[in-house]
Amino acid sequence: MKDIILTGDRPTGKLHLGHYIGSLKNRVELQNSGNYEPYVMIADLQALTDNAHDPDKIRRNLVEVALDYLAVGLDPAKTTIFVQSQIPALSELTMYYMNLVSISRVERNPTVKTEIKQKSFGEGVPTGFVVYPISQAADITAFKAKLVPVGDDQLPMIEQTREIVRSFNATYQTDCLVEPEAMLPPAGLSRRLPGIDGNAKMSKSLNNGIYLSDDEATLRQKVMSMYTDPGHIHVNDPGKVEGNTVFEYLDVFAEDQNYVAQLKENYTAGGLGDVKVKQYLFGVLNDLLTPIRTRRHELAQDLPAVYNMLLAGSQRANEVAARTLTEVRDAIGLNYFDDAKSANSVQEDVL
Repeated sequence: MKDIILTGDRPTGKLHLGHYIGSLKNRVELQNSGNYEPYVMIADLQALTDNAHDPDKIRRNLVEVALDYLAVGLDPAKTTIFVQSQIPALSELTMYYMNLVSISRVERNPTVKTEIKQKSFGEGVPTGFVVYPISQAADITAFKAKLVPVGDDQLPMIEQTREIVRSFNATYQTDCLVEPEAMLPPAGLSRRLPGIDGNAKMSKSLNNGIYLSDDEATLRQKVMSMYTDPGHIHVNDPGKVEGNTVFEYLDVFAEDQNYVAQLKENYTAGGLGDVKVKQYLFGVLNDLLTPIRTRRHELAQDLPAVYNMLLAGSQRANEVAARTLTEVRDAIGLNYFDDAKSANSVQEDVL
């Protein structure tokens, strides 16, 4: 039996190179290996936890994320792509799990604490945002996912899911929930791509990313404006490679690492300008993005087909999650009207 994998993205904007190198490329490879049963979720409910007053943002970006998925090579025939809000079982599972987790435990979750600080909520932290690790546990367990691809920063989320699974199975004396394992990126793979402004993180909110949908002119403009070494003013000045965003991108995306090593040597010695290095990076990225960009444009010509793909995937996912929900309800004892013996048993207790 193939291991089930669950992963996904919030539809708060188009996907960028950080998503590609951090997860999308790996998803396609896992899908095509034939060794796994992948589920990919567009997490619109999770996106609403901090965008509740702007639902149109979620609606607009739902199809953008779907287009990015298909353009990079996710295949609906091999991967079930679905929309979180279209799976009613997830919300019900979340409610059951909330009763097994204390508020203080959720608040201690390092990932939640960090993200709350990043969002600058102040005293107005939405409850849904605080408890979304529990919702994420529902997502994972609904499909009995054994593996969840994540970065280091998401490990506390997986551990919380594991705790919930153990608590549920012990409380209700069942083994219907599967304890997941984190699937970290392969060794040597960049887990987080810096923004073009030198910020440690490429982010939609910081507007410092290169998007999979960027046209050639936009890509060129972004690459030529990338942060390098502020002390490398003249071509003959020795430059620093460490912390230089252009070279960080070349380390990740350039196939000819021998040539990159030569560029680094020339740059640090002096005599190599930023423009030449950026032009090389532009060529590398444009070669990568051109087929993705072309495919995305073709798919965008028939958006009803994209929506139909999401509908079909959501229907398949709904069937799987509903079966897990039935098992969970049975374990808790909420199958009042499904078990013909229940009424007789209750009557005997009453009498």
